[in-house]
Amino acid sequence: MGAAKVRDLFKQAQEKAPCIVFIDEIDTIGKKRESGGIGGNDEREQTLNQLLTEMDGFDGKKGVVILAATNRPDSLDSALLRPGRFDRRIPVELPDLAGREAILKVHSKKIKVAPDIDYNAIARATAGASGAELANIINEAALRAVRCGHFSVTQADLEESVEVVIAGYQRKGAVISPREKEIVAYHEIGHALVAAMQSDSAPVHKITIIPRTSGALGYTMQVEEGERFLMSREEAFNKIATLTGGRAAEELIFGSYTSGASNDIEQATKLARSMVTRLGMSKAFDMMALETVSNQYLGGDASLTCSPETAAKIDQEVLELIRSAHEKAIAILKEHTEKLHALAHYLLEKETITGDEFMEILKK
Repeated sequence: MGAAKVRDLFKQAQEKAPCIVFIDEIDTIGKKRESGGIGGNDEREQTLNQLLTEMDGFDGKKGVVILAATNRPDSLDSALLRPGRFDRRIPVELPDLAGREAILKVHSKKIKVAPDIDYNAIARATAGASGAELANIINEAALRAVRCGHFSVTQADLEESVEVVIAGYQRKGAVISPREKEIVAYHEIGHALVAAMQSDSAPVHKITIIPRTSGALGYTMQVEEGERFLMSREEAFNKIATLTGGRAAEELIFGSYTSGASNDIEQATKLARSMVTRLGMSKAFDMMALETVSNQYLGGDASLTCSPETAAKIDQEVLELIRSAHEKAIAILKEHTEKLHALAHYLLEKETITGDEFMEILKK
């Protein structure tokens, strides 16, 4: 049936020309063909062959344009991508700072917003968000405005909605013991203090110890001043130090560990590993690529391409990186223990503090 439907589609297109034929998820019929010929999916191959034939006999003057979309360009049959067929590729990346600002403005036309909204601030706080997530942020802000009895969406509604999309709703009813609350406060201030004391870190935007539905008991939000495309080795190392700052503060003040740093550990290890295997930021391996990423449009799974001996050395190198970043974080916190106590007590009292309040206490 597939081949017949393709023939029918192109027949209709030529009757209705000028027109555009758009095929979504082209990888369902356009996957690479089996080389063996036995056990291949005949039906799918016939459909693909018919598509190739139809596209070949195309006359540019007829005014039929063919577009297709896929998240897996690497799995497409090479014959589909030859000049004369799909010969132009347009990667649709995640939006940059200006793009995010424009998308927010488009979606906010549908709702009532206050005249003094700073879209740039929201765009800066949502680095790496897709268009759909930005639409969701506007929607959440509208819902919050209604719940709070506002007549239009305010900046506070938008900022809270960013956090809802990142970390989930506030769990107002969650009962946390004073001891645990104190540990969380020191943990979050640990992150923020290490970030602020390192020159290459993004400035702290907000610190909170209100539990969220994602399971987070608190978090520190950092917002870059502008869009960044490159990361130096120092910045990557400082980022790892910031991630270890929470656990470092717990060790320093309470002399023990808790399970609260599990997400930090995951992120720090991921960054340290990519520094060694993909970014060429290790002395032992210089500029050697040790990992390949497949499916970059679908999250990207990384697989090691090296011998078991090298893999063991990579683990050692990753450990050294994280250990030295951890030691750096402890040294920073030891040097500023008074500030750590002052900020943690202030956070315990207020539950949520802004970056400006944080810097004010820090500079006193």
